[in-house]
Amino acid sequence: QVQLVESGGGLVQPGGSLRLSCTASGFTFYNYAMRWYRQAPGKERELVATITTAGVSTNYADSVKGRFTISRDNAKRTTYLQMNSLKPEDTAVYYCNLKRGVDYWGKGTLVTVSL
Repeated sequence: QVQLVESGGGLVQPGGSLRLSCTASGFTFYNYAMRWYRQAPGKERELVATITTAGVSTNYADSVKGRFTISRDNAKRTTYLQMNSLKPEDTAVYYCNLKRGVDYWGKGTLVTVSL
C-alpha cells in the first residue's frame, strides 16, 4: 500500500532554514509528480510546491517563491522541501501528497517558526 513518511520538521527562528523529507513506498515513485502541502492552525490546507516526475518542472505558491525549493531523488524514493528565510507565517504542519486517482497523505511534520 502507499505510504508517505515526512520528517525534518522542528522549531526554528525567523530567518532560519529547514529541510523536509518525504520517503515514499508502495507505488512506482518515478512515475508520479509529488507535492508538499501545509496547514496552519485554523486555516485550510494549501498547496506549497509541486515537482514533476523527473524533477524538470516545479511550481510554488506565491507565498514561498524564492524561499522554498522542492526537489526529488528517484533512486531514494524521496521528495525534499528546502525552506530558507523562514517566517512565523510559515508555521504549519507540512504534508507530502501523491495524487493517484485519489489523494494520499503522510501524517505530516510540524514546522514552528518562532523566537
